[in-house]
Amino acid sequence: MISSSNNFLSGVFRNRQGAGSGKATFPHGVHPPEFKAQTYDRNIRRLSFAPEMILPLSQHFGAPSKPIVRSGQEVVRGEVIAEADGFMSVPLHAPATGIIKKIGLLPTARGPKAEAIVLKVHKGANQMVLHESHQDFADMESGDIVKAVQRTGMVGLGGASFPTHVKMSVPKDHKVDTVMVNGCECEPYLTTDHRVMLENSLNLFAGIRIAMKAVGAKRAIIGIEDNKADAIEALRAACPEDGSITVGVMKTKYPQGAEKMMLKALLGREVPSGGFPSAVGVSVYNVATLAQLGTLLPRGRGLIERVITVTGPGIEKPGNYLVALGTPLGFLLESLGYHGGGAGHIILGGPMMGVSASSLDVPITKGVAGILVLNEEEKAAQAPKQVWPCIKCAECVKACPIHLNPSHLGMLAAQRHYKTMEEDFHLNDCFECGCCSYVCPAGIPLVQYFRIAKALNREAAAAEKVS
Repeated sequence: MISSSNNFLSGVFRNRQGAGSGKATFPHGVHPPEFKAQTYDRNIRRLSFAPEMILPLSQHFGAPSKPIVRSGQEVVRGEVIAEADGFMSVPLHAPATGIIKKIGLLPTARGPKAEAIVLKVHKGANQMVLHESHQDFADMESGDIVKAVQRTGMVGLGGASFPTHVKMSVPKDHKVDTVMVNGCECEPYLTTDHRVMLENSLNLFAGIRIAMKAVGAKRAIIGIEDNKADAIEALRAACPEDGSITVGVMKTKYPQGAEKMMLKALLGREVPSGGFPSAVGVSVYNVATLAQLGTLLPRGRGLIERVITVTGPGIEKPGNYLVALGTPLGFLLESLGYHGGGAGHIILGGPMMGVSASSLDVPITKGVAGILVLNEEEKAAQAPKQVWPCIKCAECVKACPIHLNPSHLGMLAAQRHYKTMEEDFHLNDCFECGCCSYVCPAGIPLVQYFRIAKALNREAAAAEKVS
C-alpha cells in the first residue's frame, strides 16, 4: 500500500530497461514502430451522419440489450431503444433522430451475424439530444452512481467493452483505494486517447471523480507513456493541488496499457492469476471511457457516439473523428477518401490487437477505437507468411508480459490439448496482446491459436452445462 498521495509513486516497480530513467514500466513486452505521426496532432472533428445506422444489440461483454422499439417507430437522438437485460448488460440509445427500419440479423465486425436495429436517419433533422436529465453525482451515493452509469450505456472504450457499472461494483470483500486511468494508448497508429486527454480534460477529470466516488477510492493516477509529453504537461497542470489525482509517466512500450502491466509498473501490485484489479485495491479505466462518462452522467445522457482514429496509408483524410455509433464502415471510409479494394484492406482497431473487417457494411460499435486502412503494399506485408516449425528460440517467452510459455502453449494447441492449456498452463491469463506472434521468427500465429483454444473451451463448457 502507498502511504500518502504526496509519495504516490514511491515503491514503483521498474525493470532493468526502465531503471534509472524515472519512468515506470514492466518486464518483457515489445516496442513495435509507433506510426502515430499521421494523426497525433489532428484535432477531433465530427463526422456527418450516415443515411442509415446499424446498431447491434451486443456491443459489450455480457447479455445483449433487449429492444423496446418496433419497425416503423420514430425515435429521437438519445432515446433508449434497447434496455439492459439484467445486471451484466447495458441499454442502447438512438444515435440519431429517425425511424426504425427493421430489427434482424446483420453482419458484425467479427463475422457472424447478430441481431441489430437498423435506423433510417431523418434528413435535415437538427439532431439535438432531447433525452437528458441533469443530475449532480456529488450528492449521490455510490450505489446510485453505479445505477446511473448503467443507464448511460457506458462500456470500456479501450476495446474490451466491459460494462463500466459492473467494474464499479466492487465485491464486498475487496476495498479499492486507487483509481487507475489508462492514458498509455500503446497500440501503434491509434491517437484517440491522446487527443481526448488534450481536448477533453475537464470531462476526463469529472469522470475520474465519478469513478473515485463510485468505488470509494481517495486517489487516482493517470498513467501516460512518455511519447505524449504534451498530454503529460497538460494533465499535470490540471491536477488538483490536494494530490488526490496525479500523473504517472511510463516508458513507451507495448502492451504498457494493459491493466495488469500498469498495476505492476505504477504501483508494484500484482493481480493474482484469474483475479481482478479490485483484489489488490485498484479499479482501472480507460481515459476515453471516463471522459465520456464525465460528459454524459451529469446530463443524464446515453452513449451515442465516440472518438476514433482513422489512419493508415490507404486513407486520404486521416484524423481523429467523433462518430455516431452505428455508422456503417463503408460510409465512413467513403467520406474520408478511401478508394481501395474492399474490406480486405481494413483493420478495426490497431495492428497488434485489431481484427480484419469482414465487410464494409459492418457498423462502428462502442468498442472500436480506430480504423487502420492499408494500401496494397501494406496489405501484402500484413498477409500471412509461411509458417515454420518452432525453433525453440524462446523469443516469445522473453516477450510475454505475463510470463507464460507461448511456445509450449502453441505446441499443445497443435496437439488439440485445449483443456490442458487452460488447466495447467494458465491459458485464460493470456489477454491476446500479440507480442508472441510479433516476435516469432518461425511465423507461427500463436495468438490466433490461443483465441481458438479459448473459444473451443468455452463451447465445451457450455455444452457440459446443457448436458
